[in-house]
Amino acid sequence: MDINRTGGRILKKKIFEILSGNDFNERLSEIRRFPGRQVVNHLFSCLYNTDELIKWRAVTAMGDVVSSVADADIESARVVMRRLMWNLNDESGGIGWGSPEAMGEIIARNMRLGEEFSRILISYINKNGNYLENEVLQQGVIWGIGRIAGVKPHLMRDSFVFLIPPLDSCDAMLRGLSAWAIGAIDPVRAQSVLLHLKNDDSVIKIYSDGNINRFTIKNIVDKILHELIDV
Repeated sequence: MDINRTGGRILKKKIFEILSGNDFNERLSEIRRFPGRQVVNHLFSCLYNTDELIKWRAVTAMGDVVSSVADADIESARVVMRRLMWNLNDESGGIGWGSPEAMGEIIARNMRLGEEFSRILISYINKNGNYLENEVLQQGVIWGIGRIAGVKPHLMRDSFVFLIPPLDSCDAMLRGLSAWAIGAIDPVRAQSVLLHLKNDDSVIKIYSDGNINRFTIKNIVDKILHELIDV
């Protein structure tokens, strides 16, 4: 019997059990206790899972694990970030599902990696940068920007201008995520660019705190504008 292979299967099963459980938030720290490199490899495969919630929770777990790895061995964490970037490179031969979201989650959790890689994430929605044509990948980048902006808005200030064009997209997810991200970056500047969406009743999904939540775009905009008034 191949002990390494058997151990790998057990670890994969354990990780999947945590990602799919109703107590995910309470058990997330368990994943961090497993060998970092093996966990990361299993989480990479989960980023491609067809179950949306498994994929998103893998994003959260990736952020938690890689941030922890960075505290002990920054170069190993950089290797993971470069692997995520490679997945988004045309030369990789893949599509990179989940990679921009994972980058965003890692950056949101770790300041050192944020300072090093935040501009790269922003470049994926810059048409003069490393712009990603695929709209689903764009959604992932913008979610990542919004996630970071919720805790470290200064890292995402340069993305504001690149989030304005998607506000007029035919894709409701791009419109809604961009509005959400812009509001997190700078709610004062957001007021003038979001007004035309105040009656947009399109429903979108945004992942947060281990769950996928539904919002109308007008609810997102209304919340941003009311918070500005409250301030």
